[in-house]
Amino acid sequence: MKVSSLRRLVVAAVGVAALSAGVAMAADDAHSEKKMPFVRVSPRDARYFELSDGRPYIPIGLNMIQPPRGAKQEDLGPMADWIKSLAANRGNFIRVWLSAPYFDVEHEKSGRYDEARFARIFDLLNLCRAQGVRVKMCLEHFRTLEGGKEWSRKDLHLVENGGPATDAADFFADEKGRRQFKRKLTWFADRFGDRPAVFGWELWNEVNCVRGADWYAWSEVMLADLHRKFRRNLAMQSLGSFDRDSGRAMYRRLVALPGNDVAQVHRYLDLGAALEVCRGPVDVLAADAVREILTMKPGRPVLLAESGAVEPNHSGPFKLYAKDSAGLILHDVLFAPFFAGAAGPGHIWHWDHYVAKNDLWRHFGRFAEAVDGIDPPAEGFKAGMIEHPRLRIYTLTGRRTFLAWLRDGENTWQAELADGKPPRPVAGAVLALPAGVPGLDGARLRTYDPWTNTWVPAEAAGGKVALPAFTRSLVVRIDAAR
Repeated sequence: MKVSSLRRLVVAAVGVAALSAGVAMAADDAHSEKKMPFVRVSPRDARYFELSDGRPYIPIGLNMIQPPRGAKQEDLGPMADWIKSLAANRGNFIRVWLSAPYFDVEHEKSGRYDEARFARIFDLLNLCRAQGVRVKMCLEHFRTLEGGKEWSRKDLHLVENGGPATDAADFFADEKGRRQFKRKLTWFADRFGDRPAVFGWELWNEVNCVRGADWYAWSEVMLADLHRKFRRNLAMQSLGSFDRDSGRAMYRRLVALPGNDVAQVHRYLDLGAALEVCRGPVDVLAADAVREILTMKPGRPVLLAESGAVEPNHSGPFKLYAKDSAGLILHDVLFAPFFAGAAGPGHIWHWDHYVAKNDLWRHFGRFAEAVDGIDPPAEGFKAGMIEHPRLRIYTLTGRRTFLAWLRDGENTWQAELADGKPPRPVAGAVLALPAGVPGLDGARLRTYDPWTNTWVPAEAAGGKVALPAFTRSLVVRIDAAR
């Protein structure tokens, strides 16, 4: 039977028949590890990812929570086009919210799961598998069971509405609420527990924002349950934006959580943030977040899992996005984390208001081009910085590869977007190579301009590299002779 016919069967069926058809569909389309390997933490270097066949995996992508509101019931619509645009530009990762209205299987009654919504998730994973894109599956996001904004409230879990809890704190602490959430994990495991298109399972979006809940104790229990039910997938948890000093202690607890495979951090450009770094250059705030998390528990993959720019105190998308047709903010979110030691580029929010609206998909391809052919677990990269009067120079020194990302300190979101100053060319600059660069004899040395997608051969003389003129940023790459 064709997949489309099976899909119609699941959507139309009810009760036991719907459940049986859904499970059969998942089993019929489950793809073995031989066809599509799973993502795992690399046993060669636990700071990075690889595939279960041993090939390196750098998650290049963004948050893409759901289709636009109003998308047809059985049509991913623009989301399918976004995924295809990402894949066409060598992207291989997205994050979705399974609790967002379009995908939410638990929308009618607490503990009741909608097989028609299962079909939507099934379609999403099929599309992503075909495009070579893996999906981080975020399971829940509500912050309260009463009051608050509509997007953050899920009152069907209240006792008076047939749910197990008196409030959000009770949902986390009481055994009834915990048992119900575990049943939901089992429901997903029965359908998607053997799907290599799944990057991993994330328990909650910014769980510390749930009112009154003991998120740490709950997460410890649920991460263990995730590992039991999804043995081939990564498991993880997330906290809100690291934009104030008090966030430091919470993030230390998060990265130390048993069973938390990925040390994730969220941070935005936010002029209302308490931390000064969050109000400055985007590359600086992104790199700083990664470095802080790396120091809390070395030896674990770190991802800047949400970033971008917002109006003060997350009151809306950044108004200057409309002026950023060049993709300045996206570029910095992509490059800075990886060059600061993260397991991948940063993953931007505002996939619709900013990335799709400004047609910035090319930037994912530019990052992929800069790191093409690199095996981070084999390199054992050490991140560093080189002082320069004008440039911020981020470096990764590996066993066979040296990478440097040179960011013009004069060119910031403030200068280009707020003040309207076009980027001034950097001409005549020289990069002084640090100690420990892989042997230069016979090495391939070149520069890459991500703004023009151009590679240029270069030479080192006396430990220095003369750079071509560039604007905004430039990558220097040295590959040792084999």
